[in-house]
Amino acid sequence: MTSSLTSSLQALKLSSPFAHGSTPLSSLSKPNSFPNHRMPALAPVIRAMKTMQGRVVCATSDKTVAVEVTRLAPHPKYKRRVRMKKKYQAHDPDNQFKVGDVVRLEKSRPISKTKSFVALPVVPRAARKAEAGAGDLLGIPLESQQPA
Repeated sequence: MTSSLTSSLQALKLSSPFAHGSTPLSSLSKPNSFPNHRMPALAPVIRAMKTMQGRVVCATSDKTVAVEVTRLAPHPKYKRRVRMKKKYQAHDPDNQFKVGDVVRLEKSRPISKTKSFVALPVVPRAARKAEAGAGDLLGIPLESQQPA
């Protein structure tokens, strides 16, 4: 009887990889070791390009300007909106900006240890209005501008 029992056990031949410790436990502890077919692949995260506007406060360095950006943020305790200022170093390849100029900072690859923005000129509001015309914002002329 024992010989028939052992022969039937040998004939069973367990096909599990876990039999006799053939699978290392390190692969079992990883949650992502087996592909999950229920979860679809997520699309890559698209982040908006970071741009800020500020005033040049220092332009003495070559190809670098210090720009002070002012933003309104709530006070941590009193919740009143207060002006918060921060200075950024920005790349100015042509040394075109002087102290007091309003510039737009655009995020770029790190240029140096402290510079990761590029300074770009900002079109003044008066020039934008003159460029667009008085009533030509929507592309429709004013009644006074229409021919009679």
